[in-house]
Amino acid sequence: MKLFVLVFVVAVVVIVIIQSYTIMAANRTEEQKYTVILKDKDLEIRFYPSATVATIHSDARSYKDLSGSGFRKLAGYIFGGNETNTSISMTAPVHMNIKDTGSSMSFVMPSSYSEDMLPKPNNPEVLIHKTADEYVAVIKFGGFASDKDLEFYSARLKKLLEEKGITTYGNARFLGYNPPYQLVGRRNEIIVSVHWNAE
Repeated sequence: MKLFVLVFVVAVVVIVIIQSYTIMAANRTEEQKYTVILKDKDLEIRFYPSATVATIHSDARSYKDLSGSGFRKLAGYIFGGNETNTSISMTAPVHMNIKDTGSSMSFVMPSSYSEDMLPKPNNPEVLIHKTADEYVAVIKFGGFASDKDLEFYSARLKKLLEEKGITTYGNARFLGYNPPYQLVGRRNEIIVSVHWNAE
């Protein structure tokens, strides 16, 4: 019994140490820049300036199907799978646009890189391009994301925007901020593009 308790305590301590390190590492990860335009208890309106991203397109129609295969292809690019074998730092968040007609996943490139500075991907499925400036509405949730969560929070966000008279366009998208081995303090967001008068 004493041995079991000792093993259990040691295991808990190890998990706490690993999770603490993971959270500290995540806090040091560069995040995509944006400006909060409006904030209330339910949602935010943000302005995202143009950013350089690496994107893959997929036939996947669910978060579950896209997250694994898409991540591996993009991670391969930033971990040296390019013409100069350059290692590129991971940033947050990972963008996912999941639709019945096909999906995409994007990694935002570090702000120190411009589009023409990035090495060519070895995998032709990885496309480097710039996003357009946009205003988006955002709703946050915690835990490990699932297709059910994405559906629920997308519907909730659109309902909140309808109530506020804010019009949207395009598909609701998912932003994931944490590595899969981070168990606590997880941050997920659903965003959708909105028509917003900057004045």
